[in-house]
Amino acid sequence: LVGTDHCTFNSTQKAFGINDFRKIPNGVNGIEERMHIVWDTMVASGQISVTDYVRFTSAECARIFNIYPKKGAILPGSDADVIILNPNSSFKISSNSHHSRSDTNVYEGRRGKGKVEVTIAGGRIVWKNNELKVNLGSGKYIEMPPFSYLFDGVHKADASYISSLRAPVKRFEATE
Repeated sequence: LVGTDHCTFNSTQKAFGINDFRKIPNGVNGIEERMHIVWDTMVASGQISVTDYVRFTSAECARIFNIYPKKGAILPGSDADVIILNPNSSFKISSNSHHSRSDTNVYEGRRGKGKVEVTIAGGRIVWKNNELKVNLGSGKYIEMPPFSYLFDGVHKADASYISSLRAPVKRFEATE
């Protein structure tokens, strides 16, 4: 599974912890960079297949968050969220060109191959030619029902543990 909480802080905010690292606000950028970096690091290097890339960055995430097949699938009734990634296109990450409001980027200067050239969200092109094309307020809240399939594993593990507690206990007679 690949995800990001995209929780950025600028250098002034990060400096709160200059004398005590515990005061550094935690979180970094990542939503804009994630797909490029995962492709370059994992697919282009041969560590995972293209199919696994889709599964790790889309379909499996939607299943875990219990919003599949509305998200994470190209099926009738799905939201039509799609990226078009050119595996031969190069990228260089820079805080000068990213769309985050942060003045830093943890991936500053990173280069690689495999760049998202088009993003379609809800059937609308929202990213093309390195330009973000969204209207303020066009996003929407997506309710995520509780208890995705992951909870099946939790329930099974809990049941196994509880069962182990009910194992017979060897009794000994007290001696004086």
